[in-house]
Amino acid sequence: PTHVSIMPELIRRYTSMPVVHATDGTKVKPDNIYIVPPNREIAILNATLQLMEPQEIRSVRKPIDFFFRTLAQDQRDKAIGIVLSGMGTDGTLGLREIKGEMGLTLVQAPESAKFDGMPSTAAATGLIDFVLPPEKMPECLITYARQSGKKFFFRISKNHTAVPHDLQKIFILLRTHTGHDFSHYKSNTIIRRIERRMNLHHLDSLQKYIRFLHENPQEIHSLFKEMLIGVTNFFRDPEAFEVLKKKVLPGTIRRKTQNHSLRVWVPGCSTGEEAYSIGILISECQKEMDMSLDVQIFATDIDMEAIETARKGSYPESILVDVNPSRLKRFFIKENDTYRIGKEIREMVVFAPQNILKDPPFTKLDLICCRNLLIYLDATLQKRLLPLFHYALNPEGTLFLGSSEAVGSQMELFTALDRKWKIFKRRSVSIKAPDFLEFPIVPPVEKEMTMTLPNNPAQTITQVAEKALIESFAPPSAIVNEKGEILFVHGRTGMYLEPAPGEAKMNIVEMAREGLKTDLMLSLHRAATGLSEVVTENLEVKTNGETRRIRLRVRPISASGTAPNFFLVSFEAAESMKKVTRKSRASKRTKDESVEKLEKELQYTKESLQTTIEELETANEELKSTNEELQSTNEELQSANEELETSKEEQQSLNEELVTVNTELHGKIEELSRTNNDMRNLMDSLEIPTLFLDNEMRVKRFTSHIARVIRLIDSDRGRLISDIASTLKQDTILTEIESVIRTLVPREVAVQSVEDRWYLMRILPYRTLENVIEGVVITFLDVDVQKKAEERIDALNKALQDAKQYAESIIETLREPLVVLAGDLKIISANRTFYQKFSLKPESTVGRFIFDLEAKLWDIPELRKLLEETLSENSAFDDYLIEQKLQNGTRRKFRLNARKLLREKEKKELILLAMEDVSGSA
Repeated sequence: PTHVSIMPELIRRYTSMPVVHATDGTKVKPDNIYIVPPNREIAILNATLQLMEPQEIRSVRKPIDFFFRTLAQDQRDKAIGIVLSGMGTDGTLGLREIKGEMGLTLVQAPESAKFDGMPSTAAATGLIDFVLPPEKMPECLITYARQSGKKFFFRISKNHTAVPHDLQKIFILLRTHTGHDFSHYKSNTIIRRIERRMNLHHLDSLQKYIRFLHENPQEIHSLFKEMLIGVTNFFRDPEAFEVLKKKVLPGTIRRKTQNHSLRVWVPGCSTGEEAYSIGILISECQKEMDMSLDVQIFATDIDMEAIETARKGSYPESILVDVNPSRLKRFFIKENDTYRIGKEIREMVVFAPQNILKDPPFTKLDLICCRNLLIYLDATLQKRLLPLFHYALNPEGTLFLGSSEAVGSQMELFTALDRKWKIFKRRSVSIKAPDFLEFPIVPPVEKEMTMTLPNNPAQTITQVAEKALIESFAPPSAIVNEKGEILFVHGRTGMYLEPAPGEAKMNIVEMAREGLKTDLMLSLHRAATGLSEVVTENLEVKTNGETRRIRLRVRPISASGTAPNFFLVSFEAAESMKKVTRKSRASKRTKDESVEKLEKELQYTKESLQTTIEELETANEELKSTNEELQSTNEELQSANEELETSKEEQQSLNEELVTVNTELHGKIEELSRTNNDMRNLMDSLEIPTLFLDNEMRVKRFTSHIARVIRLIDSDRGRLISDIASTLKQDTILTEIESVIRTLVPREVAVQSVEDRWYLMRILPYRTLENVIEGVVITFLDVDVQKKAEERIDALNKALQDAKQYAESIIETLREPLVVLAGDLKIISANRTFYQKFSLKPESTVGRFIFDLEAKLWDIPELRKLLEETLSENSAFDDYLIEQKLQNGTRRKFRLNARKLLREKEKKELILLAMEDVSGSA
């Protein structure tokens, strides 16, 4: 966390995309690489990067999991997570979150990774869409993006039945291969997951996908796994678990004695994190309350692979994000890069495969933890499951749902303990019996008769009827549906049925003759309720003024092995086929028979009343549910209206921003125009010929003064410089330009025009603000005056050198010693005679003080005074005699002559000292 990262510099070597450290509030852009700064965690919200400080200064951090989770929540099915080479297990749980939101997950093939810890752990989850080497990922990403961009290959329409049939075929394939029926799962979820599988395989129609499922049974298993994907982790929604621990578990544990067990059911447990979380909470509560109970946690799921993972109880290091260090130390065992659940919690939990929709539930439960399962089921299944949970719980039991779930219309079964976190207590109310089939006494009001039949109703009903009639010795019969509507008639039924007066209807109850209607309705009701055959003996049916005794038989039947939804009504003549006249019947009827008939009618009336009451309750519940749905719809409409208002405001804000940007753009254009004018005037005022070339040495632009060097006109823009004539004598200009473009090293070359005018040609690389080379800039500085001045100076220097050599040659020819002194009386030069007379050498003489020479002059103070006066007063002295003892022992006399000199160029005062040997004179 304290290291200064150079990751951006490292990555820039391998890509032309911008690579930067992410900053707070950075809006994500395409083709950009963002690096997480040191000691920060990165999240994304509304496609904007947010930097966050880690909770602990030093700890095992999982920044990839953290970012993947926020990415899944922010981008949902548009999120794509890729795990490449790396050590540890970071990224695994984050990929699960992305997969749960139906995003795309990719992992580098472990054999291609330098460090295969992260890829191997992620791939082992079985939730990865593609395991590929990195070089094959771009093609996969581009193909997936193009395919998913088409979005929704099909729509479910009420007026178009082909698509629902195709969906039903997929459900049938899933049920055939897995034994699980997904037809009552929420349509939106199912469609999105099927669409995602189609995107992965680049299929654009349901028919093609169904064919693909037939040809690739493994895809059915993959689709099944896709349907079961749910987001789960330890202590999901920590506040909810904290409320459960403080408000619910202490009371539940306190009600138990040492001899009773605490029973918990976790349906839809997935890979077990939720079940183990409940176990950890119970263990902590028992320790705080100093109690020890036998705890049984039943965790079930329909996914066998998830159950196997849960039984192992081994999870990656990334659970550190969800489990605090104290719990991790107490309830988990560290094993390499994983954490295994401890024995104390593992022995509490029993994992088992179970389909909650069709398998028997667990009973006598104290807690049911069913979180984020109901959101995948439609209202029909939810209404079936909530009474099931009520039945399975003890009188004081608790139901713990997900934060997005509710009990809905089943509020009479549960009392809310915490509405925010969806914790409910079971109410002690009796659950009414399952709804039974009822045939209405009152004819349907203005409702067209509809018959639910298989695709070929005539053939199917005929086959079913023939089979049933053969089994029943083929008496006059009719097949009716659950509404009592006649679907098929066999034999002569006119003695028992007749058209009812008024509007023509095919309801068997309405068509029953006198004496048959009550018993027929009661028999149908009992057959529908008990799903068994009902036989009524000795019914008296009045037909054409006569009465006949019959046996009425009502039997449930089914088509193609499905649940019974048809009924066979048979009319069998009694063994005594004797007609009974009205007179004889009146004589034989007794008071007991009248009483029996009245009791029967009373029984029927009671059952009808009970049915009517239950129907009324059901209707009230439906009305209540409809009212709630209408309220929900109203809220959604209000929400949509608010969103539209917000969108309108955002549009207005956007328009204002566009106006502001447009104004700024106009200002920038004006500023750019002024800058261009300034630059043009500047270049013209400098009168420097300037030429701009691109990397191909084509003319981009030039100043007006370039014509003095290269004859260019406006139409020459875009032409090669080699095709344009110049006034330069040198022909190396192209070579120099190529050298600068190749080496990027500026060059300066003096060139001369045909008019003998000199220019300094300067060639520099043309760099953009992004430090990109886009050609060269050539300037020609007029240096003709300087060049000719240099030539004159060179000529003067040569003349001066010649004069100097001439003077020195003259001095060297003199026979008298001659020496030149500086203002400080140090020797500047001397002739050959001086060196010979005094036996000196130039290297030991020049630069030395004259009075320090080995051959010392006599009368030194007086001579020094004369020399100093010569310098100061600009005077001279002659005939100053000195006597000098030479090295050979002889003594010689010299006449000295001194003159002051002025070297004008160097502004130095000199003394020329001449010595004449006068030893032999008188």
